[in-house]
Amino acid sequence: MLFLNAEDVQESLPMPQAVEAMKQAFLELETGGAPALERAVFSVPPDRGDFMIMPSILGGGATIGTKLLTLIHGNPEAGRPLMHALMTVFDGQTGEPQAIMDGGVLTAMRTGAGSGAATDFLARPDAEVVAIIGAGRQGRTQLEGVCSVREIKQVYAFDAIPHAAESFASDMAAKLGIPVEAVPVAGEAVARADIVCTATSSGVPVFSDEDVRPGTHINAIGCYLPDRHEIPPETVARAKVVVDETKAAKEEAGDIVVAVERGLMDWDNLYAEFQEIVAGKKTGRETPEEITLFKSVGLPIQDLAAANCALKNARRLGLGTRLA
Repeated sequence: MLFLNAEDVQESLPMPQAVEAMKQAFLELETGGAPALERAVFSVPPDRGDFMIMPSILGGGATIGTKLLTLIHGNPEAGRPLMHALMTVFDGQTGEPQAIMDGGVLTAMRTGAGSGAATDFLARPDAEVVAIIGAGRQGRTQLEGVCSVREIKQVYAFDAIPHAAESFASDMAAKLGIPVEAVPVAGEAVARADIVCTATSSGVPVFSDEDVRPGTHINAIGCYLPDRHEIPPETVARAKVVVDETKAAKEEAGDIVVAVERGLMDWDNLYAEFQEIVAGKKTGRETPEEITLFKSVGLPIQDLAAANCALKNARRLGLGTRLA
C-alpha cells in the first residue's frame, strides 16, 4: 500500500490532468458509470465542528474510495487549518487497500479542478481577467484551475487579511508567470473581472450585486452551510445557475438557499447539474452577456477521481512511501 504525503499529492496531480479527471467523473455520474453516494456528516461535540465520511465508487466499480474529513471551527484562530483529511483508495475488484494520501491538498486540488472544468464550459472563450476572493489554499488552486482552461492575463486578489492577499499575489505571480495584484476591496476585483472565484468562509456576501458585470462567470466554492452565503442573492437570482448536484445544493448551498428563501428565485430556476453539461445534454454558456454561476459544495466522486489520477502518476514517478 502506498502513502502519499501532501508534497507527493501535489507533485502527482498536475492541474490540467485533474481538470480532465473531474470532467470524466461528472460524465460517469450522468452515464451511470459511478453511483451518486451521499456523505455522512457528524457534529463534533460540543458543536466544535464536523466530521465527514465521503464514500465513492468510480469506473463501474473498478476503484473504491473514502475521504475522512474534519472541520474544527476554532482551528484558524489558533493558527491551524480549518480542515484536515485523509483519502483512502481500494481496488474495486479485490477490495485490497491501494493507498492512503493527504486529503487536504487533494481536496484543494480537486475543488480547483472542478472550477476549472466548469469554467471551461461556462466562461466566455475570451475571458482573461480573474478575481480571486479569499486568498487561502483554495483560492490558489481555484486560480490554477482557471488558468488551465483560459489564457489569463491579469489577476486581482482580495482577502479580509491584507497580508494574505499580498502573499498570494507574490506567490502566484511567480508560479504562473502572470500579473497578480492584491486589492483592498473585493468589489474592486469583481468589477474588473471576467471570471470570479470565491473561496471564503464568510457568512455574508463579500461583494455587491452591482459589481458583477454582464458576461461574468462565477465559481462559488466557499460556503457549504445553508445559512451562510458569500454571493449576493440578487446575483444568484439573475445568473444562469449550475450546481454539482441538486440534492446536495438544497442541503448545503447557502448561496442558493438564501436567494430562494428571500423569494428572489425558485429551485426550478436552476439551469442544470454540471454533469448534464459535460454529457452534452444541456448547453453551457449561450451568449456573451449572460452571467453564469457554478455553485459547488463538492462531491465524493471528485475526491476519488483526483486520488485515482494521483495514484497512477505517483506509481509511474516513484513517489510516496510503501507500507507493508
